[in-house]
Amino acid sequence: MSQKTKPQVAFFEVEPWEEEYLKKSLKGFKLYFFHEVISPKEIKEIENIDILSPFIYSKVTKDVLADLPNLKLVTTRSTGFDHIDLKAAAKAKVKVANVPTYGANTVAEHTFALILSLSRKIHQSYERTSRGDFSLDGLRGFDLRGKTIGIVGTGNIGQHAIRMAKGFGMDVLAFDIKRSSKLAKKLGFKYTTLDNLLRKSDIISLHAPYNKSTHHLIDRKNIKLIKDGAMIINTARGGLIDTTALVDGLRSGKLAGIGLDVLEEEKYILKEEAELLSPHFMAKTQKDITEYLQTIVEGHMLLISDKVIVTPHNAFNSQEALERILDTTIENIKSCCSGKKIKNLVK
Repeated sequence: MSQKTKPQVAFFEVEPWEEEYLKKSLKGFKLYFFHEVISPKEIKEIENIDILSPFIYSKVTKDVLADLPNLKLVTTRSTGFDHIDLKAAAKAKVKVANVPTYGANTVAEHTFALILSLSRKIHQSYERTSRGDFSLDGLRGFDLRGKTIGIVGTGNIGQHAIRMAKGFGMDVLAFDIKRSSKLAKKLGFKYTTLDNLLRKSDIISLHAPYNKSTHHLIDRKNIKLIKDGAMIINTARGGLIDTTALVDGLRSGKLAGIGLDVLEEEKYILKEEAELLSPHFMAKTQKDITEYLQTIVEGHMLLISDKVIVTPHNAFNSQEALERILDTTIENIKSCCSGKKIKNLVK
């Protein structure tokens, strides 16, 4: 890429705060910002760009690539990249990069926010004092120290959760289809089977991806293995747990607490967390989603039980996590323009 002229970069589906953030970090570049998705009208304005940065609603098709003859890189501000025609990009010798991870510690922190809210009955205490009632009846909680937490999935988020659990003085069991004895030794946890994890854990926290093999990882059968009085936390994907199993566990008294940032029905409507913040997602689908989820959940005990906390898929949503999306994108852009290896290339 020539250093005589400023590299040209076009961003689509950007918010005003993102625009300001990107301008500060890319001062030596000629930048184009569009709040909407890619369309033929905008393509004419940016036909000489070197780098394109879309979000998930902007389809980078064969035709779009053909209309951008100088394009060297497509760096999407998302983990997913199915909105980009990879075969066409490869044929046009255009590299494609993404943001592999951005909210590992963020989601783990929300996990422990749910755990502590349940273990110390914060939500019940708040509701009571907001009514002017300062009695302590029924508000006795329990210490995390000395308890066993079962971490299902030891990827980036699961590892952060393990570190936090060790900081609280907890014993950690973990289940993962890929085991690393080096990691277990480093973080101080033990691998075990899923069934044994369910039997031995006081708190079970899910951090696994959602796919065919993890669908209903916890179901009506194996939920019976869980020790009486245990808690389940899910900040990963709703489809990992059969909702009916959760309700059964709650009704039977087996589960003393449930913390959910995700609901099972989301698997039909959600690609990734950042999608929730897009105005295109909200404008096109929010009414239908709200009505659908309300209809599904209204028949459950999950939203009305004081043993349950449900948050609106908000675990990823911190300022720092969203800035990390931009930071990774900026790194991808600068690496491309300087001739350095781009760390986050899609393979």
